[in-house]
Amino acid sequence: MGIQDFGGNFSLEKLIQARNIAREITYELSSMIRPGMTEDEAHVLYKSICSKYPIEKQWHPPKIRFGPNTICNFKDQSAPYTLQEEDIFFIDIGPVIDGHEADYGETFTVGEIYEEKNIAYTSKKIFDEVLNYWTINRVSGEELYDYASERAEHYGYILNLGNDGHRIGDFPHHIHFKGGLPEMDEVIVPNAWILEIHLLNQTRTYGAFFEDLLTDEILD
Repeated sequence: MGIQDFGGNFSLEKLIQARNIAREITYELSSMIRPGMTEDEAHVLYKSICSKYPIEKQWHPPKIRFGPNTICNFKDQSAPYTLQEEDIFFIDIGPVIDGHEADYGETFTVGEIYEEKNIAYTSKKIFDEVLNYWTINRVSGEELYDYASERAEHYGYILNLGNDGHRIGDFPHHIHFKGGLPEMDEVIVPNAWILEIHLLNQTRTYGAFFEDLLTDEILD
């Protein structure tokens, strides 16, 4: 069984559908998060939203990071924090739907702080640039993250490789590969990987995160 293989139950249609539902949930949750809320309260909201969708399990625990916690790596524990009137937060969820894993993450802001809005925008911009680079050149995961680091430096940010991309597919993807996308020295195939972009500002006081499926399908 190869690193980039899929299981016998894999369906591209189901994978894309799972991705689309995860994105929908992310936007619904982001619209409900308000200043004065804690991360724990946001997690309660997430659970209530999930009850409306055909989610079988969470293949990874949801990560909802507010303010200074947006610099955290995936396994870090957030410090207690209340979202402020001018602030930044991101959502990273991994539901399993119809036997297929989704993994979607995006950064949002409240208030009008330009620097926070810009890093959120740039995380998505770099994702798109790296996706386009892969689409044209069909390179390895290692080369993708070298390019992502160059783009982050170009825009004045630090790319945090503590949060990197990984396998995805029909549950569980870990039977194929447990490592990160930057470790892959093979040419990356479509629909088998999540590309993650986690930016930090130069003072490492806040960050922005964007992740989505590495695919050549047309996504919403």
